[in-house]
Amino acid sequence: MKLGKVEFCHFLQILALLLCLSGMNQAELTRSRSKPYFQSGRTRTKRSWVWNQFFVLEEYMGTDPLYVGKLHSDVDKGDGSIKYILSGEGASSIFIIDENTGDIHATKRLDREEQAYYTLRAQALDRLTNKPVEPESEFVIKIQDINDNEPKFLDGPYTAGVPEMSPVGTSVVQVTATDADDPTYGNSARVVYSILQGQPYFSVEPKTGVIKTALPNMDREAKDQYLLVIQAKDMVGQNGGLSGTTSVTVTLTDVNDNPPRFPRRSYQYNVPESLPVASVVARIKAADADVGPNAEMEYKIVDGDGLGVFKISVDKDTQEGIITIQKELDFEAKTSYTLRIEAANMHVDPRFLSLGPFSDMTTVKIIVEDVDEPPVFTSRLYSMVVSEAAKVGTIIGTVAAHDPDASNSPVRYSIDRNTDLERYFNIDANSGVITTAKSLDRETNAVHNITVLAMESQNPAQIGRGYVAITILDINDNAPEFAMEYETTVCENAQAGQVIQKISAIDKDDPPNGHQFYFSLTAEAANNHNFTLQDNKDNTATVLTKRNGFRRQEQSVYYLPIFIVDSGSPSLSSTNTLTIRVCDCDADGIAQTCNAEAYILPAGLSTGALIAILACVLTLLVLVLLIVTMRRRKKEPLIFDEERDIRENIVRYDDEGGGEEDTEAFDMAALRNLNIMRDTKTRRDVTPEIQFLSRPTFKSIPDNVIFREFIWERLKEADVDPCAPPYDSLQTYAFEGNGSVAESLSSLDSISSNSDQNYDYLSDWGPRFKRLADMYGTGPDCLYS
Repeated sequence: MKLGKVEFCHFLQILALLLCLSGMNQAELTRSRSKPYFQSGRTRTKRSWVWNQFFVLEEYMGTDPLYVGKLHSDVDKGDGSIKYILSGEGASSIFIIDENTGDIHATKRLDREEQAYYTLRAQALDRLTNKPVEPESEFVIKIQDINDNEPKFLDGPYTAGVPEMSPVGTSVVQVTATDADDPTYGNSARVVYSILQGQPYFSVEPKTGVIKTALPNMDREAKDQYLLVIQAKDMVGQNGGLSGTTSVTVTLTDVNDNPPRFPRRSYQYNVPESLPVASVVARIKAADADVGPNAEMEYKIVDGDGLGVFKISVDKDTQEGIITIQKELDFEAKTSYTLRIEAANMHVDPRFLSLGPFSDMTTVKIIVEDVDEPPVFTSRLYSMVVSEAAKVGTIIGTVAAHDPDASNSPVRYSIDRNTDLERYFNIDANSGVITTAKSLDRETNAVHNITVLAMESQNPAQIGRGYVAITILDINDNAPEFAMEYETTVCENAQAGQVIQKISAIDKDDPPNGHQFYFSLTAEAANNHNFTLQDNKDNTATVLTKRNGFRRQEQSVYYLPIFIVDSGSPSLSSTNTLTIRVCDCDADGIAQTCNAEAYILPAGLSTGALIAILACVLTLLVLVLLIVTMRRRKKEPLIFDEERDIRENIVRYDDEGGGEEDTEAFDMAALRNLNIMRDTKTRRDVTPEIQFLSRPTFKSIPDNVIFREFIWERLKEADVDPCAPPYDSLQTYAFEGNGSVAESLSSLDSISSNSDQNYDYLSDWGPRFKRLADMYGTGPDCLYS
């Protein structure tokens, strides 16, 4: 009859209990038969109890205390005179002892995995005297193991990898399970391994837990991952043992076991002949089931008529072969190309060479399509030369272009004026002959870079461009001149033969052998008695004095004409004037002052007298300014009487008058006479920023601006008038405006004139001014004569 797991555990507990009882009997105290011995005059018998260790079964689930063992001494006659006490680990808390009988019981459930044994001390005492009758002795209670812990995989779950196509028995990974039970007692901690999921691809060694491959030629491309379930069981795998499981994920890593293969045996692509160099023509790819480095491949053109026209490279990301153009395509020269392209793995595994060559071939045909192309020049850059003395219309050179298409359309030429803004050149539209259109100057522009356009006659949108560099050849057309503006001085105490200036010359021309200048004085200056010129023969000359001493009072400035000739053919010359100033110099010959006026002083007055007079004038000016300032700052009342308070008054000038004969409504003399001087008054509480020191005198002013001047006068007076309201004030000035051709039409003008002005021109202004023309005109129907 087979026992279940629970029944088997109960059986083991009963068996262990019987063994404990048997050991307890051995642990009882027995009387020693040895003879007593004597020491220090006192008689002491040899210890009459011997301890063995007690055993107690773990995980006791009963309700009563578990009996562990019994302590007994030969001194104990059973009359209750002896009592037993227990001390040490777990005494009183886990283990208790019957002080009369010496029986030891465990009051709590024990777990060997928490503590495997307890060390205690026992002693027998006389109950009356409470003195020991036996020496204290130490003993051990050992917890006996039962199979109550299943194996555990502390490092699970596991992941591992193994190369695809590995042979049978290739080690993948080792799994390890631990059992907390006692490995020295029974089979509770003896573990064996088995595989629950993963057959028939993998196996596991029962004792070591090493997982190995169980099938050959496992292909990653067919299945690249497997999930295994491994079991660890104690009790050597027997029935009733406890078990634990873990999962192992095994990934097949790639090897290069698949050669590249093109999906098609041939490809065809159409490209226009105008496609630029380095453009992509096509992308092809050989399929490879492998991944990573095992799928890396290289492409090359092994045959065909386009070896020098096309090239192929690999895209590292996609492993595609990229076909690009190396040379320009020309439909008129060749209409198609054929390429033989090979793709091969870069990393070949010798173990799989038997599967076939790790390369493949395909054919690529490229069809060139015709495109209407612009004209093409015979040269990318034309270099031409022309003399700057060339006349207008001189032929410089010729450019030529043709239509590369089969139609060979005629070509017309023109100059891109963005490159010839000054229009120095022309080109014949049919022949391409370039001529001069204006006079050239090498010194202004030595090289002209122009662009020539060639367009098809049948299709003007097709334009080709050619580039022409025209170099201007130099002629000697610029005379030499001073290299700079010289500031030459001569000291009054200069000696004869003293160098006062070194001069040089420049020339805008550029002779092939360099410049050579010759210096001399002009004919009229050659015999002067003051200065001479020495040619240094190195394109410089030196100016020297010819006499001793110079006086500013006599002559402060000298003008020396110098004649300069270049070495051109024909040679050119120029006369340049050197200005020499006479100066007062210090002991080192450095000019101090060169002004002749310093010697011209008023008669009878010295420099000191002039300084004294100037100081007196300044002193008087300061005194006058102080007096004026003090008067202006004199304190006066700022608040006026009620009679004089004119704040918020409105002054109106809106009386139109009674016509020409009304002379009493207005005193026109006050308006007319603007030259009447009015006292300029200043406000006592404000210091004006601008003081009107004097009123300008008015000249005869046209009548149409008389009121504007009148208003400006009133405005200025209000600004500086001390009686003007300081804050809120409204000043109204009636002004008709300006800009009218008829000027003022007011009858006020009649007071000082004979009204003889001619207003006939008003009839030419249109119907709007007809009424005025009738009133002021001199015609027969005029209202006034």
